[in-house]
Amino acid sequence: MNASALEANAAADAFASTRWTLVLAAGDGEAATHQSLDALSELCRIYWRPLYLFLRRQGHAPADAQDLTQGFFADLIESRSYSRATQEKGRFRSFLLGALKHFVADEHDRAHALKRGGGKLFQPLDEEALQEVETQFPSVSRGSADALYEREWAAALLRQAMERVAQESAIKGKSALFQALRSYLPSGEEAIPYEQIARQLNRGIVTLRSDVGRLRSRFRAILREEVRGTLSDPAEVADELRYLCQVLAQA
Repeated sequence: MNASALEANAAADAFASTRWTLVLAAGDGEAATHQSLDALSELCRIYWRPLYLFLRRQGHAPADAQDLTQGFFADLIESRSYSRATQEKGRFRSFLLGALKHFVADEHDRAHALKRGGGKLFQPLDEEALQEVETQFPSVSRGSADALYEREWAAALLRQAMERVAQESAIKGKSALFQALRSYLPSGEEAIPYEQIARQLNRGIVTLRSDVGRLRSRFRAILREEVRGTLSDPAEVADELRYLCQVLAQA
Protein backbone atom coordinates (compact mmCIF):
# COMPACT_ATOMS: atom_id res chain seq x y z
CA MET A 1 0.00 0.00 0.00
CA ASN A 2 1.44 3.42 -0.94
CA ALA A 3 1.85 6.41 1.37
CA SER A 4 -1.24 8.18 0.03
CA ALA A 5 -3.42 5.17 0.73
CA LEU A 6 -2.01 4.87 4.24
CA GLU A 7 -2.71 8.53 4.90
CA ALA A 8 -6.25 8.14 3.57
CA ASN A 9 -6.93 5.17 5.82
CA ALA A 10 -5.51 6.96 8.84
CA ALA A 11 -7.63 10.02 8.12
CA ALA A 12 -10.77 7.89 7.78
CA ASP A 13 -10.08 6.09 11.08
CA ALA A 14 -9.40 9.37 12.87
CA PHE A 15 -12.56 10.93 11.48
CA ALA A 16 -14.72 7.98 12.55
CA SER A 17 -13.33 8.19 16.07
CA THR A 18 -13.83 11.95 16.19
CA ARG A 19 -17.42 11.77 14.95
CA TRP A 20 -18.32 9.16 17.54
CA THR A 21 -16.73 11.41 20.15
CA LEU A 22 -19.26 14.08 19.23
CA VAL A 23 -21.90 11.78 20.65
CA LEU A 24 -20.00 10.42 23.64
CA ALA A 25 -17.57 13.23 24.59
CA ALA A 26 -19.64 14.51 27.49
CA GLY A 27 -19.36 11.22 29.34
CA ASP A 28 -15.91 12.00 30.70
CA GLY A 29 -16.93 14.18 33.63
CA GLU A 30 -16.09 17.77 34.48
CA ALA A 31 -12.73 17.67 32.70
CA ALA A 32 -14.52 17.25 29.37
CA THR A 33 -16.76 20.32 29.72
CA HIS A 34 -15.30 22.36 26.87
CA GLN A 35 -14.99 19.32 24.62
CA SER A 36 -18.57 18.39 25.41
CA LEU A 37 -19.89 21.83 24.52
CA ASP A 38 -17.92 21.80 21.28
CA ALA A 39 -19.34 18.36 20.50
CA LEU A 40 -22.90 19.49 21.18
CA SER A 41 -22.44 22.59 19.04
CA GLU A 42 -21.29 20.42 16.14
CA LEU A 43 -24.16 17.98 16.61
CA CYS A 44 -26.61 20.85 16.62
CA ARG A 45 -25.11 22.32 13.46
CA ILE A 46 -25.31 19.05 11.53
CA TYR A 47 -28.52 17.45 12.79
CA TRP A 48 -30.89 20.18 13.93
CA ARG A 49 -32.84 20.32 10.65
CA PRO A 50 -34.18 16.74 10.76
CA LEU A 51 -35.24 17.21 14.38
CA TYR A 52 -36.75 20.64 13.76
CA LEU A 53 -38.73 19.47 10.74
CA PHE A 54 -39.90 16.38 12.63
CA LEU A 55 -41.35 18.67 15.30
CA ARG A 56 -42.93 20.97 12.71
CA ARG A 57 -44.55 17.98 10.99
CA GLN A 58 -45.95 16.92 14.36
CA GLY A 59 -47.79 20.24 14.51
CA HIS A 60 -45.52 22.42 16.62
CA ALA A 61 -45.38 26.08 15.66
CA PRO A 62 -42.05 27.40 14.35
CA ALA A 63 -41.11 29.16 17.60
CA ASP A 64 -42.04 26.12 19.69
CA ALA A 65 -40.14 23.75 17.38
CA GLN A 66 -37.09 26.00 17.66
CA ASP A 67 -37.29 26.09 21.46
CA LEU A 68 -37.81 22.34 21.67
CA THR A 69 -34.88 21.63 19.35
CA GLN A 70 -32.52 23.85 21.33
CA GLY A 71 -33.92 22.61 24.63
CA PHE A 72 -33.46 19.03 23.54
CA PHE A 73 -29.79 19.51 22.70
CA ALA A 74 -29.30 21.33 25.99
CA ASP A 75 -30.94 18.48 27.88
CA LEU A 76 -28.96 15.93 25.89
CA ILE A 77 -25.70 17.31 27.24
CA GLU A 78 -26.88 18.15 30.76
CA SER A 79 -28.72 14.90 31.45
CA ARG A 80 -26.00 12.90 29.65
CA SER A 81 -28.65 10.82 27.92
CA TYR A 82 -26.26 10.68 24.95
CA SER A 83 -24.37 8.08 26.96
CA ARG A 84 -27.06 5.63 25.87
CA ALA A 85 -25.61 5.89 22.36
CA THR A 86 -22.97 3.31 23.23
CA GLN A 87 -21.52 0.82 20.82
CA GLU A 88 -24.38 -1.53 21.68
CA LYS A 89 -27.02 1.00 20.67
CA GLY A 90 -26.34 0.94 16.92
CA ARG A 91 -27.46 3.89 14.83
CA PHE A 92 -27.19 7.39 16.24
CA ARG A 93 -29.95 8.36 13.82
CA SER A 94 -32.41 6.12 15.67
CA PHE A 95 -31.11 7.04 19.10
CA LEU A 96 -31.50 10.77 18.45
CA LEU A 97 -35.11 10.53 17.28
CA GLY A 98 -36.05 8.22 20.15
CA ALA A 99 -34.43 10.59 22.65
CA LEU A 100 -36.28 13.57 21.14
CA LYS A 101 -39.63 11.78 21.38
CA HIS A 102 -38.95 10.94 25.01
CA PHE A 103 -37.92 14.54 25.70
CA VAL A 104 -41.06 16.00 24.15
CA ALA A 105 -43.33 13.49 25.89
CA ASP A 106 -41.88 14.25 29.31
CA GLU A 107 -43.53 17.57 30.12
CA HIS A 108 -41.65 18.07 33.40
CA ASP A 109 -38.20 17.48 31.95
CA ARG A 110 -39.05 19.53 28.90
CA ALA A 111 -40.21 22.53 30.93
CA HIS A 112 -37.17 22.22 33.19
CA ALA A 113 -34.76 22.12 30.26
CA LEU A 114 -36.40 25.05 28.52
CA LYS A 115 -36.40 27.03 31.75
CA ARG A 116 -32.64 26.52 31.92
CA GLY A 117 -32.47 28.08 28.47
CA GLY A 118 -31.90 25.70 25.60
CA GLY A 119 -29.81 28.11 23.56
CA LYS A 120 -27.35 28.99 26.30
CA LEU A 121 -25.18 25.90 25.90
CA PHE A 122 -24.37 26.58 22.28
CA GLN A 123 -24.97 29.06 19.52
CA PRO A 124 -28.71 29.57 18.90
CA LEU A 125 -30.09 28.14 15.68
CA ASP A 126 -29.21 30.34 12.75
CA GLU A 127 -32.14 32.62 11.92
CA GLU A 128 -31.38 32.70 8.20
CA ALA A 129 -31.20 28.91 8.08
CA LEU A 130 -34.48 28.67 10.00
CA GLN A 131 -36.17 30.95 7.50
CA GLU A 132 -34.84 28.80 4.66
CA VAL A 133 -36.17 25.63 6.32
CA GLU A 134 -39.56 27.25 6.91
CA THR A 135 -39.72 28.22 3.24
CA GLN A 136 -39.04 24.59 2.30
CA PHE A 137 -41.39 23.09 4.87
CA PRO A 138 -44.60 23.11 2.77
CA SER A 139 -42.89 21.18 -0.04
CA VAL A 140 -41.13 18.60 2.16
CA SER A 141 -43.77 17.98 4.82
CA ARG A 142 -45.59 15.14 3.06
CA GLY A 143 -45.89 11.79 4.79
CA SER A 144 -45.42 11.07 8.48
CA ALA A 145 -43.13 12.99 10.81
CA ASP A 146 -40.91 9.91 11.11
CA ALA A 147 -40.59 9.63 7.32
CA LEU A 148 -39.75 13.33 7.07
CA TYR A 149 -37.08 12.90 9.71
CA GLU A 150 -35.50 10.03 7.77
CA ARG A 151 -35.45 12.03 4.53
CA GLU A 152 -33.96 15.07 6.21
CA TRP A 153 -31.37 12.96 8.00
CA ALA A 154 -30.20 11.59 4.65
CA ALA A 155 -30.21 15.10 3.21
CA ALA A 156 -28.17 16.38 6.18
CA LEU A 157 -25.51 13.74 5.53
CA LEU A 158 -25.34 14.74 1.86
CA ARG A 159 -25.03 18.42 2.80
CA GLN A 160 -22.25 17.63 5.27
CA ALA A 161 -20.37 15.60 2.66
CA MET A 162 -20.83 18.39 0.12
CA GLU A 163 -19.53 20.98 2.58
CA ARG A 164 -16.43 18.92 3.25
CA VAL A 165 -15.70 18.47 -0.46
CA ALA A 166 -16.13 22.21 -0.93
CA GLN A 167 -13.74 22.93 1.94
CA GLU A 168 -11.15 20.51 0.58
CA SER A 169 -11.43 22.08 -2.86
CA ALA A 170 -10.94 25.54 -1.39
CA ILE A 171 -7.82 24.42 0.48
CA LYS A 172 -6.42 23.07 -2.78
CA GLY A 173 -7.25 26.30 -4.61
CA LYS A 174 -9.91 24.57 -6.72
CA SER A 175 -13.07 26.32 -5.56
CA ALA A 176 -13.94 27.51 -9.06
CA LEU A 177 -13.61 23.98 -10.43
CA PHE A 178 -15.73 22.56 -7.60
CA GLN A 179 -18.47 25.15 -8.11
CA ALA A 180 -18.52 24.43 -11.82
CA LEU A 181 -18.74 20.66 -11.33
CA ARG A 182 -20.87 20.38 -8.16
CA SER A 183 -24.00 19.74 -10.24
CA TYR A 184 -22.47 16.34 -11.09
CA LEU A 185 -22.67 15.37 -7.41
CA PRO A 186 -25.97 14.42 -5.66
CA SER A 187 -26.98 18.06 -5.20
CA GLY A 188 -30.40 18.08 -6.83
CA GLU A 189 -29.07 20.54 -9.39
CA GLU A 190 -29.34 20.03 -13.15
CA ALA A 191 -25.95 19.04 -14.53
CA ILE A 192 -24.24 21.80 -16.49
CA PRO A 193 -23.07 20.59 -19.94
CA TYR A 194 -19.36 19.84 -20.13
CA GLU A 195 -19.06 22.09 -23.17
CA GLN A 196 -20.28 25.09 -21.18
CA ILE A 197 -17.88 24.41 -18.29
CA ALA A 198 -15.01 23.86 -20.73
CA ARG A 199 -15.56 27.33 -22.21
CA GLN A 200 -15.97 28.87 -18.76
CA LEU A 201 -12.79 27.39 -17.30
CA ASN A 202 -10.77 26.98 -20.50
CA ARG A 203 -10.38 23.32 -19.64
CA GLY A 204 -10.62 20.32 -21.95
CA ILE A 205 -13.73 18.12 -21.82
CA VAL A 206 -11.69 14.94 -21.36
CA THR A 207 -9.93 16.57 -18.40
CA LEU A 208 -13.28 17.68 -16.97
CA ARG A 209 -14.62 14.14 -17.13
CA SER A 210 -11.60 12.98 -15.15
CA ASP A 211 -12.17 15.82 -12.68
CA VAL A 212 -15.77 14.71 -12.18
CA GLY A 213 -14.66 11.12 -11.65
CA ARG A 214 -12.22 12.17 -8.92
CA LEU A 215 -14.79 14.49 -7.34
CA ARG A 216 -17.42 11.78 -7.22
CA SER A 217 -14.96 9.30 -5.77
CA ARG A 218 -13.99 11.74 -3.01
CA PHE A 219 -17.63 12.60 -2.31
CA ARG A 220 -18.49 8.91 -1.91
CA ALA A 221 -15.55 8.40 0.45
CA ILE A 222 -16.54 11.37 2.58
CA LEU A 223 -20.18 10.29 2.65
CA ARG A 224 -19.10 6.88 3.90
CA GLU A 225 -17.09 8.60 6.64
CA GLU A 226 -20.12 10.67 7.64
CA VAL A 227 -22.32 7.58 7.78
CA ARG A 228 -19.65 5.61 9.62
CA GLY A 229 -19.53 8.35 12.23
CA THR A 230 -23.17 7.75 13.14
CA LEU A 231 -22.86 3.98 13.59
CA SER A 232 -21.36 1.81 16.31
CA ASP A 233 -20.56 -1.07 13.95
CA PRO A 234 -18.53 -0.29 10.80
CA ALA A 235 -19.95 -3.44 9.21
CA GLU A 236 -23.32 -1.63 8.98
CA VAL A 237 -22.08 1.21 6.77
CA ALA A 238 -23.07 -0.43 3.47
CA ASP A 239 -26.57 -1.28 4.76
CA GLU A 240 -27.06 2.22 6.14
CA LEU A 241 -25.95 3.78 2.86
CA ARG A 242 -28.37 1.59 0.91
CA TYR A 243 -31.18 2.52 3.27
CA LEU A 244 -30.48 6.24 2.99
CA CYS A 245 -30.35 5.98 -0.81
CA GLN A 246 -33.75 4.28 -0.75
CA VAL A 247 -35.11 7.04 1.48
CA LEU A 248 -33.85 9.71 -0.91
CA ALA A 249 -35.16 7.83 -3.96
CA GLN A 250 -38.64 7.92 -2.45
CA ALA A 251 -38.45 11.64 -1.71
